[in-house]
Amino acid sequence: MAKVVGIIGGMGPLATVDLMRKIVLNTPVERDQDHLHVIVDNYPQIPDRVAAILSGGPDPTPHLVASARRLVAAGAELLAIACNTAHHFLPALEEAVPIPFVHMPQEVAWALQGRGIREAWLLASTATVATGLYQAPLAAAGIATVTPPETLQQVVQEGIRAVKLGDLSQGEALFRRVIDHAVQNGAQAVIAGCTEIPAVITPEQVPVVVDPTDILARAIVREAMGNREAMEGVIHDVHRV
Repeated sequence: MAKVVGIIGGMGPLATVDLMRKIVLNTPVERDQDHLHVIVDNYPQIPDRVAAILSGGPDPTPHLVASARRLVAAGAELLAIACNTAHHFLPALEEAVPIPFVHMPQEVAWALQGRGIREAWLLASTATVATGLYQAPLAAAGIATVTPPETLQQVVQEGIRAVKLGDLSQGEALFRRVIDHAVQNGAQAVIAGCTEIPAVITPEQVPVVVDPTDILARAIVREAMGNREAMEGVIHDVHRV
């Protein structure tokens, strides 16, 4: 029987909806009843992760722990976080609850390793870049990470903010500026390492883009269902991202 999935969400809400949509689309089913039981705690009141990491803002850890515990109390058997930057706080969460997490940056590293990628550009929040959330698992997988120059990193951050405020077209335009720069500099893979990015730009639109939300969704299906059909979907995605 499939495991009940819990999603710590609200960081931001649109990114959470995007993850849920991709879980549904990547689940092999023949009827409604075959879908996963997914419990979502859409909790936008979690303090800003970037501010906490870079400028001493309020610590989101107690709020993240509270969300995880609510999900466990509701019956979740497997957890995931619909936010890349929040993975910085994952060690505290793993200590606080007795069930496993699916780790988005790690899943992306494995996917790119399976595809034979040796270098990837990273578009992510300034805090995600600063903490090495992607650089560490990518390096362990034999993949070098390239990050945008400071001026373009500011553009990425502006794009993230635009999407969070609901200006999707502005966010997309800003992200495309940075992606175009990466492609002009020879990028073969550009990791959309903030969940706001693949909410507005997909690999179908820009083939060089790697969608961590989709990779996470497929990994959630794999871990929750524990069957070969779900695993084959993840293997297929390795060659598609």
